[in-house]
Amino acid sequence: MIIRELYLKKIRPFINKDIVKVITGIRRSGKSIMLLMIQQELSRQGILPSQILHLNFEDMANANLCNAQNLNQWVTERAKEITGKVYLFLDEIQEVKEWERAVNSLRVSVDIDIYITGSNAKLLSGELATYLAGRYVQFTIYPFSYQEFLLANNAEDDAKIFQQYLLQGGMPFLLNLSYQPDASRQYLHDIYNSVMLKDIIQRNKLRDADLLERILLYTLSGIGNTFSAASITKYLKSENRKTSNDTVLSYLNACTSAYLLTKVPRWDLQGKKLLSINEKYYIADIGIREAIYGNNMRDINQALENIVCLELLARGYKVMIGKIGDYEIDFIAEKKGTRMYIQVTYLLASEDTIKREFGVYDYVKDNYPKYVLSMDELDFSRNGIRHENIRNFLLRNDW
Repeated sequence: MIIRELYLKKIRPFINKDIVKVITGIRRSGKSIMLLMIQQELSRQGILPSQILHLNFEDMANANLCNAQNLNQWVTERAKEITGKVYLFLDEIQEVKEWERAVNSLRVSVDIDIYITGSNAKLLSGELATYLAGRYVQFTIYPFSYQEFLLANNAEDDAKIFQQYLLQGGMPFLLNLSYQPDASRQYLHDIYNSVMLKDIIQRNKLRDADLLERILLYTLSGIGNTFSAASITKYLKSENRKTSNDTVLSYLNACTSAYLLTKVPRWDLQGKKLLSINEKYYIADIGIREAIYGNNMRDINQALENIVCLELLARGYKVMIGKIGDYEIDFIAEKKGTRMYIQVTYLLASEDTIKREFGVYDYVKDNYPKYVLSMDELDFSRNGIRHENIRNFLLRNDW
C-alpha cells in the first residue's frame, strides 16, 4: 500500500476534532484505501481496533443500513458496547438516503469521530447539507501523482517511465495488474463505464446516454482547449444530434459532479474577474483518456497540461486559466495568498515557440513566480522567467 502522505498531512490536524471529515473524488481514486490509512494512523496513536466501526455501502450486506434511521440505530447500539471514543468510517455514503440526518444525530449523541467518503461533488450541496453546515471539512483525492506512480512502480524517474504514466495514468488499482497494457486498458475502460452509469446517468436521472457519450468524447478530444456549450451544440448538430446549450451544460455539470471532469474557470488579469464563458475541462486521470479516446502521445501538449493541472489541484492550489488581452496563460495557481503562473508545452523546439511561451509574460507586471514547463532537458530560463523540465517540476516538494 502506497502511503499517500500528501493527503494524510492535510487530514491529521482534524483527527479527534468535532468535525466530520469528508473524503471525495472519482470512483477508484483511492478513497477507501485512504480510510484504511487513517485507521492505521489511529492505531499508531493507541486507538484500539474495537473502537473502530467501518461500513461500505456498496456492499450488499449493508443494504438494510442505507437509510438514515437504520444507520443511526445500528451505530448507536454498537457504540454502547465500546469503551472510549468511537471512530466511524462510512464508505460511499451517497448510497444512504438522507445520510446527513444520521451523521448529524450521531455527532451530538455519541462520543464519536466521523470519516465519510463519496463519489459526488454535490454530496454536501443539497438541502440536507444544512444539517452539517460549518461542521465538516472536505478533502478531494486524486489518482496517483507522478511521484506516487514512481513509488508504486518502485522506479526511478526517466523518460520511459514518464511515458508509461502518460499512457496509463495514476489509477491505484493498476498496481495490482502490474501495469500490463491490455489489462490496464480494460480496467480503465470499465471505470469509465461505471462512472458513466452509476455516478452520472443513474444519479442524475439522465435520459440520453448516447448524447452524454458524444458530449464526453468531444470534451476528451479537446482537453485543455477553451470551448463553450454553444460550440458543443454546434458540433452535435453537425452529427445530426439536436440539443440545447442548457442540456449540454447540465450533462457537463453531471460529469464534474462525478469527478470525471474538472472545470477550470478563466480569470481576466486586467479586469480582475472570473469569466463565465470558454472554460477548460480536464479529465480526472489521463490514463482514462487514453483508454477511451486514445492519442495521448499525439495530443501530448494537452496530456501534459492535464497532468500539471491535476498536480496543482492535488497539492491544494486553486487553479484558473489566465486571460490578459488577447493572450492566455495556461494556469494561474493560488494557495495561501501566494500565486504562480505556468505555461506548459511539449518542447521548446523553435524560436517561435520560445517567443510564444515566454512572451505572454511580458504583459504580466506583478512579481509572482512565472514558469515555462516542457520536456526539454536544457534550461531555457530568461528574463526572470524560470524554465523547468516537467518531470522535475512534478517531483519537487518545495512548491
